[in-house]
Amino acid sequence: MTEIFEGLRAAFWLVIALDPELIDIALRSLQVTLSALVIACVIAIPFGTYLAISRFRRRRLVIAVVNAMMGLPPVVVGLIVYLMLSRSGPFGVLGLLFTPTAMVIAQVIIITPLIASITHQAMRELWAEYHDLLISMHTTKWQRVKTLMWDGRRNLLTAALAGFGRAIGEVGAIMIVGGNIDNVTRVLTTAIALETGKGDFALALALGFVLIALALLVNFAIHWLSRTEREGLW
Repeated sequence: MTEIFEGLRAAFWLVIALDPELIDIALRSLQVTLSALVIACVIAIPFGTYLAISRFRRRRLVIAVVNAMMGLPPVVVGLIVYLMLSRSGPFGVLGLLFTPTAMVIAQVIIITPLIASITHQAMRELWAEYHDLLISMHTTKWQRVKTLMWDGRRNLLTAALAGFGRAIGEVGAIMIVGGNIDNVTRVLTTAIALETGKGDFALALALGFVLIALALLVNFAIHWLSRTEREGLW
């Protein structure tokens, strides 16, 4: 127990003193995760909304595939991205392996199905309410998608936050494609794994505190910007 309390005390002072290594790792983690989140939302939200309002052959199959991909093992995603970006892979010429870009690609693949599935579920219920009105107005499919996305923006916020939560805590895939290189691709989760293995529990705990704090801050910031609590909807 003494070691745990000593580690907690040392971690607390590292956070209070704004340790440069700690700040660098935290900022890189936030940059990678938010970049992946933006890209995934741009892809997944319109796609999930389109699935909710459209009827086409194999639609159920597409939905089933999207839902199944929510359970993709991150290490498998990391392995596939690694093979695609390696020198012998089809995109090896781009030199993206062991860079933050490769980590973003892996996170996008991991969280896009999750955001798309949550979006589809939310927009399907909203479409049931708007169906008759939008059909009677002779709107195009793109107009219907935009309308549902705007009116269901708070539900989409939940989908985005779910994606952020999974991305910020990811370690397996980004360890494989990023390499956990100091000052280049080391992020909070990979740094925690490394420092724990080295026995530096103070830094590992400090990184853990920062990881939790970042997740909470981003959640509160998005809720504040969307004014959900001011309108009594939180």
